[in-house]
Amino acid sequence: MTRIFDGHNDFLQRVVAAGQGGADLWLKGDGTGHLDLPRMKQGGMAGGFFAIWVPSTAGFSDPDAQQKMENPPFHMPLPDQIPADEALPHAFAQAAALLSLERTGTLGIARKVADLADLMDQGKIAAIMHMEGIEAIRTPDDLHLWHAAGLRSLGPVWSRPTQFAHGVPFAFPASPDIGTGLTQAGRDMVAECNALGIMLDLSHLNEAGFNDIAALSDAPLVASHSGVHAICESSRNLTDRQLRQIADSKGLVGLNFASSFLRPDGKRLPLEGLDVMLRHLDHLLSILGEDGVAFGSDFDGALMPQDIPDASALPTLIDAMRNHGYGDALIAKIACDNWIGVLKRTWKN
Repeated sequence: MTRIFDGHNDFLQRVVAAGQGGADLWLKGDGTGHLDLPRMKQGGMAGGFFAIWVPSTAGFSDPDAQQKMENPPFHMPLPDQIPADEALPHAFAQAAALLSLERTGTLGIARKVADLADLMDQGKIAAIMHMEGIEAIRTPDDLHLWHAAGLRSLGPVWSRPTQFAHGVPFAFPASPDIGTGLTQAGRDMVAECNALGIMLDLSHLNEAGFNDIAALSDAPLVASHSGVHAICESSRNLTDRQLRQIADSKGLVGLNFASSFLRPDGKRLPLEGLDVMLRHLDHLLSILGEDGVAFGSDFDGALMPQDIPDASALPTLIDAMRNHGYGDALIAKIACDNWIGVLKRTWKN
């Protein structure tokens, strides 16, 4: 079975919601969501980025948001910035949940590059602690604390604004060129992440912020779970110019499986068939090359295609790639090896 390393999941929210049953949810599953240990094993998923994400208690401001997402065009404003003291308990709870999974002996948190192969070779899930939207971090000193706890990847925003940057609202058809760039605190955070070897994730960031990080960072540019704007004109997707900048930095894009970021019509309805996913992969390969494309599923955080309802169905995508003409070496790169490669170029150990 092809080994798969994935660029983004939101499983930790489910663990926190399960409370004392979080370990059982992980070890046995409960038939809900997209991810748990049995389904990861069944699908060949050997590791990935586990996101810490703070929910917006206010929700979307538009009561007709769901209907509009099924019938574009739409543009949904996001809630305001979340204060750090409100975000911190959520972030701590999800970080603690990931540490609790590590104590089951079935998963390990990778803190250096060598850990990734070691954990996967032991048959454990190789997990990277990622923070999506850094509301819970106020200062560089906070960043050092989180790094000591295992944080090795962060995105300055989850679409909502933070004190560091501005994201993109969920809009279609729309450009990612929405809003201003990094604040001074954001610029300082980029420098500190580079010094610590923490990967900066450009998914959810607006184009001005993307441009600022591209100019400031000495690390490869990475978008962990994004799609191709030329195919699906969602504000969440990357333009060809952005893709070329990522390629020039020897960076990487993990293809998002979210149906609404794949479908050319932008509708939030399950994608039928995998031809459109293959079009996205072909386009990414044409600009980024064989070393710059990977998976960033967004399991437990998005509406999946009909043929990939959860992690156990990942072999269906691998078979589709093979039938599309991708050779085994290229499939191995996209499915796993390219994530390991970009982390070698990013982390400091």
